[in-house]
Amino acid sequence: MTRFKPWPRSLAGQMALLIALALLVAQVINFGMILHDRSEFRLAQATRPVATRIADALDREAHGGRPLSPDRGRVRRLRANPIPPTMFERHPEVATELRRQFADLGLTVGRIDTGLRPATDETSDAHRRDGLRRGDRQGATLLIAIEQPGRGWLAVTAPWPQPGWRLLLAVLTQTAILYIIVLLPVLWIVRRISRPLQDLRRAAESFRPGDPGAPMPPHGPDDVVALIAAFNALRLRVTGMLDEKDRMLGAIGHDLRTPLAALRVRIESVEDDVDRARMIDTVAEMNRTLDDILSLARLGRPSEPLTDVDLAALVDAVVEDFRDIGSDVSFVETERLRMHLRPSLIRRAVRNLIENAIKYGVSAEVRVEAGAKTVAIVVADQGPGIPEDRMGDVFDAFTRLESSRNRETGGIGLGLALARAIVREAGGEIRLVNRAGSGLDAIIELPR
Repeated sequence: MTRFKPWPRSLAGQMALLIALALLVAQVINFGMILHDRSEFRLAQATRPVATRIADALDREAHGGRPLSPDRGRVRRLRANPIPPTMFERHPEVATELRRQFADLGLTVGRIDTGLRPATDETSDAHRRDGLRRGDRQGATLLIAIEQPGRGWLAVTAPWPQPGWRLLLAVLTQTAILYIIVLLPVLWIVRRISRPLQDLRRAAESFRPGDPGAPMPPHGPDDVVALIAAFNALRLRVTGMLDEKDRMLGAIGHDLRTPLAALRVRIESVEDDVDRARMIDTVAEMNRTLDDILSLARLGRPSEPLTDVDLAALVDAVVEDFRDIGSDVSFVETERLRMHLRPSLIRRAVRNLIENAIKYGVSAEVRVEAGAKTVAIVVADQGPGIPEDRMGDVFDAFTRLESSRNRETGGIGLGLALARAIVREAGGEIRLVNRAGSGLDAIIELPR
């Protein structure tokens, strides 16, 4: 089951997510500011006309005009507070703002009470008789009552607009427009940057020292172009260094084999048969060691091309070579299996595993097992196996579990290291498994 990863891994995905989050945060802040401004506007819309209306009505009444009536007029005078104490929602911020505006107008008032009546509220006849008229059914009505000490209460109504879905819809539309105007160009720019980076990654993954290929064409922004140019230059330097290494290894191999060949000729003049045989074995071991070291050093730049071969026949041929020299090696017959690989290198890897099986496990049984996606070459011996904590050590170059360094019990510790390098170069893997009871299985797994 694939684990959900909320944070994208690609450059384009991360840039898009960060910009989208930044726009979202900006719009949330903008929405909060709009709500605050709406609240301030609604408060001013409810209080300023009321304060002005009451001041004008009191001024006309004081200068001989018609006295305020409890039954009609936009400002009515009542004996008691007409707003029920528990029926309507209070808004103390309205009372505070009205008191401030009355002070600015030079009016002295007592208590100020407010009550918000919803548009669907059915006000009783008693409330109407107290002078409260129904508000606009399209919105809530704010009832305001102002106490005049010794003269009763002044009652007035004001509209109280409710925040509706239109404001939210406007903000959402604005957010969508911002995403289209800002996010789409940014995505285009990020893709323009990331595309050459992806090409560069693929070029680095496909780079093989033996096949440098054509240089990658620079494209994209200047920084990316400079990076691609640096990669092309690095690839040329690496290829040149490896070519120089191969020439040096060839010279070393030639310079070492020449005195070894001369030494082999001189050994023939030794009269003692035992000494002569030991010297010949020593020179042969030195040649094999030199071959292993040079093969391991040159691996990664193989001169042998990939070829379609019958893997079962290839492994059987290696087993026959060991049978010819009297080794106890058997092969389990299997059907033909076509593979695309470098036959000499795979033959070398199988040979090294069989040599280890004979040295440490007396005999070897070799079989080829074909799976749906991989092919396994299994070399099973009858030896004591390998301690589990030393399984990884045996693949290190010049490492032997037998510490006596006696050539009769093994080489210099390059066989498994070379075999693993060959198999990994072919895209496979090699592993060792102790069998229950006794014995060890050395398994080469190659992709089909």
